[in-house]
Amino acid sequence: MQRRTFLQTLGVALAAPSLACAMSQAGAAGAAGATTPSGGRRLNRIGIQLYTLRDAARADLDRTLGDIAAAGYTDVELLMSLRNFNHSPADVRKMLDSHGLRAPSTHIGTATLANVDGAVDEARTLGHKYLILADLPASARQSLDAFAGYADTLNRAGEAARKHDLWIAWHDEADDFKNFNGQQGYDALVAKLDPSLVRLQLDTGNAAVGGRDPLDLMKRYGDRYYAFHIKDAPGIPSPHDVELGKGIVDLRGILSRVKSFDDRYFYVEQETYAGTPLQAVQRDYAYLSKLTF
Repeated sequence: MQRRTFLQTLGVALAAPSLACAMSQAGAAGAAGATTPSGGRRLNRIGIQLYTLRDAARADLDRTLGDIAAAGYTDVELLMSLRNFNHSPADVRKMLDSHGLRAPSTHIGTATLANVDGAVDEARTLGHKYLILADLPASARQSLDAFAGYADTLNRAGEAARKHDLWIAWHDEADDFKNFNGQQGYDALVAKLDPSLVRLQLDTGNAAVGGRDPLDLMKRYGDRYYAFHIKDAPGIPSPHDVELGKGIVDLRGILSRVKSFDDRYFYVEQETYAGTPLQAVQRDYAYLSKLTF
């Protein structure tokens, strides 16, 4: 199911009741990465976007977070956009703490952009540093001007967030790579964003599905990406994503181009599965935790 369709469907139901990665340094506290004996780097802290296990989380969030921790993940990107499956921020924080997890970021909907101040208390309770717009409204994708114009909304929200020491970021969907006379909407929007107010989250698989090589995006905008969805795809473009290492996305090349790993966050996300979603994310973790770059 497309994220947009899922959000709309679940939103109706909910409305009824009302890695980082860094070069290892001797003695560095909380270092997120390591240098391998061969001199390459690999991720030590690997997160997961909760949408990957959305059905399990909706049924039993605490158990799902336990399964995430048991698989080896240390970070979780939550879903403020879905009210974290109708659990209070305090309850979610207790769950995270009980499983040794942290939640540096959450996905949000467009309503939060208009009322960033209203999200501050929840963000602080849950330890968020980033409020990341999951999906543009359809109206923002109608033309190049519409894409570019939506930057004003993001910039205003970003200004409000910075007053609270938070960041607004934007996550790409496949539809963001529409072409208009040879120019993609994604580029038109990024060109108008103020990088001092708004940062970017690169979903590598969504870019590939939408017809854009994510390695090209890293070459062009690399320093502006502070969060990543690590996702694979069988082709560019493609009708769907695949398990990590089963597609053609150059994850090693993408990660090798991240110049500074401090305060960057890396989340596995998968939306189609061979076997159960939990089995898939267990294999994703095994693949990514061993990947050197």
